[in-house]
Amino acid sequence: MNSPDFGCLYLHGFLSSPQSGKAQQTLDYFRQHYSPEQLLIPQLPFAPADAAEVMQESLRELQQKFPRVMVIGSSLGGYYATWLSQQYGIDAALINPAVRPFDLFEHYLGPNEHYYSGEVHELTEVHIEQLRALYCEYINDPERLLLLLQTADETLDYRLAAAYYRQCPGWLEAGGDHSFQCYPQRLPMIMQWAARHLSES
Repeated sequence: MNSPDFGCLYLHGFLSSPQSGKAQQTLDYFRQHYSPEQLLIPQLPFAPADAAEVMQESLRELQQKFPRVMVIGSSLGGYYATWLSQQYGIDAALINPAVRPFDLFEHYLGPNEHYYSGEVHELTEVHIEQLRALYCEYINDPERLLLLLQTADETLDYRLAAAYYRQCPGWLEAGGDHSFQCYPQRLPMIMQWAARHLSES
């Protein structure tokens, strides 16, 4: 996909940042092969409802500049990307995505320290309900989602995502971890997949 007429929205995970490893690797890839202006990596607010607003604003910003837009989401960002894809009919690549984070987050109630800023956020039942409101019970257009999983993810059970996204095109690797080892080596595959879809949209 060597065309400048597409934009990409990258969504980071829980307590993460645009400074995260995969976010910066994605930016490096765009610097090398496209243009950094084609990539938008917003800092997502802690509250899921606020994060949804930022995601939608970021998507609109890209759509004003480019005729075609795709999303890459990692972990909780993959959960968000699924919702965004279903709401707006856009393609999304999901990296070790969370499937039902509102169940998992019961164990994180209370204070949580941001990995990059050091800021402490209080996770409440309200946040969990906001997450639940973004859940997509059914995937209406599975071809729009590309799933990338590693089986040794120490944070999320990859089998949950494998089952939930079973109708979507996918890439499953033995080993690895939650950060998805060798992610930069998979970016060309992600972009080739997106190129086929974006050229048809």
